[in-house]
Amino acid sequence: MGQILHGSARTTPAVRRLIQQSPESLQSLATRHGVNPKTVAKWRSRTTTTDVPMGPKPASTVLTAAEEAMAVAFRQHTQQPLDDCLYALQETIPPFSRSALHRLFQRHGISRLPASEPAEKKKKFKDYPIGYLHVDFAEVHTEEGKVYLFVASDRTSKLAFAELQLRATKMLAADFLRRVLAAIPYKVHKVLTDNGTQFGNLPHQVYAWRHIFDRVCDEHGIEHRFTKPAHPWTNGQVERFNRTIKEATVKRYHYQTTEQLNEHLQAFVLAYNHAKRLKRLRGKTPHEFICQQWLLNPTIFIRDPTQLTLGLYT
Repeated sequence: MGQILHGSARTTPAVRRLIQQSPESLQSLATRHGVNPKTVAKWRSRTTTTDVPMGPKPASTVLTAAEEAMAVAFRQHTQQPLDDCLYALQETIPPFSRSALHRLFQRHGISRLPASEPAEKKKKFKDYPIGYLHVDFAEVHTEEGKVYLFVASDRTSKLAFAELQLRATKMLAADFLRRVLAAIPYKVHKVLTDNGTQFGNLPHQVYAWRHIFDRVCDEHGIEHRFTKPAHPWTNGQVERFNRTIKEATVKRYHYQTTEQLNEHLQAFVLAYNHAKRLKRLRGKTPHEFICQQWLLNPTIFIRDPTQLTLGLYT
């Protein structure tokens, strides 16, 4: 079967072959065959007489079929957002870019995650410099019984701390704050908590001594703020981090002892601070973001945060 020419073709395979074999000039060949000299030059430079494919080109990708299959399987299994998939897969597949990964997901029909619950309208937090802590606690359970998870998270740097306590008292809350402040390499200027008795006196306790949590804040020159009563979403950042920790620990694994849970908890927080790339921080980890702030404004720091970088023997 002969070659099918496209609709705008001005030459046949026989004419093209004649052009390739003829020693005449471009102008004379163009005049003889009634075509443009550029057309003659184009066919003289080619070694075949077939047309170049004019249809849609296959998708451009730097990935092999195996790498594409790996990325698709990772997305389908983890159901993670685009940026989280990108940060996880870049360690294994270096050529990845965000746009390339998005196009790959579009080709396979997985560019949108299924909506698990109705999206709520989010109110953006006011921007603050690093040093604005959110503090809260939550109940978690092991086979030994109930324990309390105390959590602190910086609003801007996302630096996080967590520890387990057998009780949730004001003295333990104050001690937790002291340890957090000792570990943070920069100055803390505000702390936000709910209105629980662990963090402040109740409204009717007018003549009570100043709360121990407030006294710790006073010692460090920190302003202690409270959320509005019955408005837990005001402290939504640390509430969300509580949920993140639970989803990675007690909701996924069974722990026989509190020690097992605490070991996994500390490993998770360490990985979060030093290895978890966050979209809110433009793909940086909390530790990388803090080191960047150290270079931009070292006056707000108590000590050099780069010394906290994980090494071979940590």
